[in-house]
Amino acid sequence: MNAPRPPAGTYQAPPVESLQGVVERLTYHSEESGYTVARLKAPRTSELVTITGNFANIQAGQTLQLHGTWKDHPKFGTQFQVTQYRETKPATITGMEKYLGSGLIKGVGPVTAKRIVAHFGLETLDIIEQQIERLVEVPGIAQKRVKLIQAAWVTQKAIKDVMLFLQSHGVSTTYAVKIYKQYGDASITTVTHNPYQLATDVYGIGFVTADAIARNLGIAPGSEFRYRAGTLHVLGEAAEEGHCFLPGEALVDRVVKRLEIADHRPNPVQVKTLSEQMVVDGELVKTEALIAGLEEFGYYAPPFFGAEQKLADRVRQLLQQPLEVDAARVQRWLDRFVETTGTALSEQQRHAVTMAASQRVLILTGGPGCGKTFTTRTIVALWKAMGKTIVLASPTGRAAQRLSEMTGQEAKTVHRLLEFDPKTMKFKRDVDNPLPAQALVVDEASMLDLFLANSLLKAIALDSQLLLVGDTDQLPSVGPGAVLQDLIASEQIPVVRLTQVFRQAQASHIVSNAHRINQGQFPQLEPVSPAPQSDCLWLGAPEPEDGVQGIQDLITDLLPALGVDPASDVQVLCPMTRGVVGTRHLNTVLQQLINPPNSSKAELVRSGMTLRVGDRVIQKVNDYDREVFNGDLGTIAAIDVEEQDVTVRFAERLVSYDYADLNEITLAWAVTIHKSQGSEYPVVVLPIYMQHYLMLSRNLIYTGLTRAKQLAILVGTQKAIALAVRQVKDQQRYTLLDQRLREAR
Repeated sequence: MNAPRPPAGTYQAPPVESLQGVVERLTYHSEESGYTVARLKAPRTSELVTITGNFANIQAGQTLQLHGTWKDHPKFGTQFQVTQYRETKPATITGMEKYLGSGLIKGVGPVTAKRIVAHFGLETLDIIEQQIERLVEVPGIAQKRVKLIQAAWVTQKAIKDVMLFLQSHGVSTTYAVKIYKQYGDASITTVTHNPYQLATDVYGIGFVTADAIARNLGIAPGSEFRYRAGTLHVLGEAAEEGHCFLPGEALVDRVVKRLEIADHRPNPVQVKTLSEQMVVDGELVKTEALIAGLEEFGYYAPPFFGAEQKLADRVRQLLQQPLEVDAARVQRWLDRFVETTGTALSEQQRHAVTMAASQRVLILTGGPGCGKTFTTRTIVALWKAMGKTIVLASPTGRAAQRLSEMTGQEAKTVHRLLEFDPKTMKFKRDVDNPLPAQALVVDEASMLDLFLANSLLKAIALDSQLLLVGDTDQLPSVGPGAVLQDLIASEQIPVVRLTQVFRQAQASHIVSNAHRINQGQFPQLEPVSPAPQSDCLWLGAPEPEDGVQGIQDLITDLLPALGVDPASDVQVLCPMTRGVVGTRHLNTVLQQLINPPNSSKAELVRSGMTLRVGDRVIQKVNDYDREVFNGDLGTIAAIDVEEQDVTVRFAERLVSYDYADLNEITLAWAVTIHKSQGSEYPVVVLPIYMQHYLMLSRNLIYTGLTRAKQLAILVGTQKAIALAVRQVKDQQRYTLLDQRLREAR
């Protein structure tokens, strides 16, 4: 320690000083920004020093040489603000134990670290760097484990170099491991040569981050390289809004806004000229389209254009295949089925079953309580009686499970049905290797986006039949396209709409309120009470903070009194992630209530979020290697500090995540309504507030309400609910599937 800590006081221009010591513990560390508050043990002093600053990678036990200035914080006292630092080797036995056991090296936790240091003493790090094979001398460490530790040691040293480089160029340390996984020893070279490649190759790094790196590296804001990357990024942003393409004028406007910075405003003419050149170069596809009644040119990223064109072609091919059916025989079977089962079918349902027997492709749609489930079950029974081999699928695991329970036959997610191959990054089932089925049922078809629908249709043999079941009043797919709506709008595919609400369903206020909302009427809600008579309740809470407290009271008092287990049966659904009643804040609150910390439960902190054994989590992206997909819900079954992995149980499958991949999952005690599509929960709690006004819409609240099987509780203000019911946000998605189908005919 070169300079003693100065007495408290005010410094006009604090001198830069140096400080050396061992990191005793981390008080706070943001993996996103690297900002850290830590306690440092300096030589020849018993007091711990508080240090603050941005660190690429910091662990308890590290010995650091620091440069910075002293500052008095009004609340936390004297602190050393670090401007530069470098790591040196730990100089004490305790320091080495903390350093090795801090999670720095996969395969070495606190117990193993203690054994290694006990054996080699102060020579430990020299042994690991120069004679790592000697680790077999340590009791409990076999040759196989030595190889794992050696690989982890080499990797962490390389990652540290990458982290320091990336942090100096504005990259979040969260993604340094992923960047190293993607590019290996070529990481720094790749980032230096083409930082925009990160946005394409590494999940979680977008154009904005890549652009900041590029600026730090000296790439001019008006460079063609930046404009090309920005144009593709804008189309990617449009895809997140559901668009498959953008009209020319809209594309130029968005690119200009996206690329504009303080010292540079893009020239719209230059952007338009470059977009035309990108068409010539094959980076964009240009097509003429009828948009809002006007002839315009649309610009696609090539994968979107190809998928939409191929999907339209495949639907047309299916529709062209003749299908001969004995209609009288179908009617006789239907009469016997009704008589044998003792059930009654409405005329709409009978029509749907008859159509399913005679059509290559049929769409069955309708709201809750209108008999879609029973109609689907009857169609499956008919197809079985006709001797057809049948497969059942749905976009989500929970919806597939429900479809299986409904029909008594195994149902799979569409991804698993199509058998994704991680080696080729393609589905095994396609035109050349179609599904071995003569009939296919896809439930929750409103969730099919452009790419999944295209992959599915390619895998259906042309002599097969397809039944798409969905509710068009729900939110459209999270991914690009409006496949179910476009198929219906094309008027090329038979559609049966079930509109009659059955008497038994009319008793449910969830069902009746869903239909009221669809008709633009305010739902009829019963106030929350200890003995509610309705399955659709209302908890008025004027302010968001009141709503959070109200939700806590529901979780701790009312719902357990009704025999509901909050850990397994309750799902909070929010319009947004942000805000006091958004998923981020509510997940922290609900985690403390439902799965509080316990000495028997392992936990870890990543990106400011605590993950604990027993936590409900949701998959945020499609991960084909692990076969878990966007929206899948699971529970953390184990956290292994030594091996640095987290095990999550999805249904009956256990899936392992390396620490570096934990940004693929997040807490799911509260999830967005969009993420809940295709799922049902025994009890749903819906906070609805004006702070969500940008997202509030009729189909949003309708979708959230209809996720509840037994009980729905709306929390918030009547003003916000009324706004949601009024707003019909059927935003026009830029798609041409319906036009392509009509033109094909």
